[in-house]
Amino acid sequence: MANIKSAIKRNKQNEKKRIRNRVFRGAARTYIAKAQKAIVDGTPESAEAVKNAISALDKAAEKGVLHKNNAARRKSRLMKRLNAAK
Repeated sequence: MANIKSAIKRNKQNEKKRIRNRVFRGAARTYIAKAQKAIVDGTPESAEAVKNAISALDKAAEKGVLHKNNAARRKSRLMKRLNAAK
């Protein structure tokens, strides 16, 4: 446990950021998993699922939870899978 006042404050800030980031990261993971499942199953809603996943990735990148190149790479992989499935 931190004893120094600045370290205590830093720990509080880190905890708040961790909780906030978790929301966006979790949402992105959920939408990606749903999109991948829709693509594998070949459902007609797969394009919509991919669109939702891309939106979630963009939000996470915008908030600084994911690096923009990381989000771009994941979106590219999703689109590649979707196009290959068609």
